[in-house]
Amino acid sequence: MVDEHDRARDHDTVERTTIVETDSGGGGGILAVVLLIIVVLVLLFLFKDELGFGSKSDDINIPDKIEVNVN
Repeated sequence: MVDEHDRARDHDTVERTTIVETDSGGGGGILAVVLLIIVVLVLLFLFKDELGFGSKSDDINIPDKIEVNVN
């Protein structure tokens, strides 16, 4: 014999929640790559002399007059 309580329990509604996630297109990875490139460029600029990329200027003295004695 089926009890009234059993029938009511069989017909109870169950609330369900569906979560839908949408992908943002992977913007975080692109941002990380751009920041990495900027950091590398800044470090290259700061340490260019130590790495040999900087131009070392040598002082060259050129006299104002050149005296030539012709005999």
